[in-house]
Amino acid sequence: MNSIIKNTALALGLVFGLGAVPLALAAGDAAAGKAKAAQCAACHGADGNSIAPAFPKIAGLGEKYLFKQLQDIQSKTRDVPQMIGQLDNFNDQDLQDIAAYFASQPMQLTGSEAISVMLNNGENVDGLMLGRKIYRGGNMETGVPACMGCHSPAGLGNAPAGYPRLGGQYPEYIEAQLKAFRAGTRNNDGEVRTMRTVAKQLSDAEIKALANYIAGLTD
Repeated sequence: MNSIIKNTALALGLVFGLGAVPLALAAGDAAAGKAKAAQCAACHGADGNSIAPAFPKIAGLGEKYLFKQLQDIQSKTRDVPQMIGQLDNFNDQDLQDIAAYFASQPMQLTGSEAISVMLNNGENVDGLMLGRKIYRGGNMETGVPACMGCHSPAGLGNAPAGYPRLGGQYPEYIEAQLKAFRAGTRNNDGEVRTMRTVAKQLSDAEIKALANYIAGLTD
């Protein structure tokens, strides 16, 4: 009974908010943001589709989510060494405009691969199947809710709620972020600690399987 209550509470937290996501939608100007985002192109691509997994794709992630991440990085609430100093000369309106521009761009699909992952018990399993199982159904034994509850069945996220698109992202980046949430080195998921709570229950194999599966999700 206690596990059912815990899982229900976590699911509600996933559906209704990340805590620190601003309640109001960012009111950015995408056209103005395109010019302001010129310096972002070197790493993230002119349209937000980076050419290497060292830098995440930021196209189509959702304006509200992107605005929050830019604010968090600027204020050092989220530690991204590669971004040090990059946002120092921007005000909130600039950040809103940049977020609006990249949110308006379509994300290019990375794609999944056929992989095998080793579980903690030493068993090798189909990584795509495991990733699909957890993304769509969670893992009730460890208290992990289905990822699609917030990020949608197709990985498109929920832009008004501030939940980012995941489908099509580089699996290496997704894997790194899940591990960062698990370790607590990324902690800008709000007082509800949604992502830290979920990631804490995921094994390395589950994280790799999820990241690979998500990379192939598309609308």
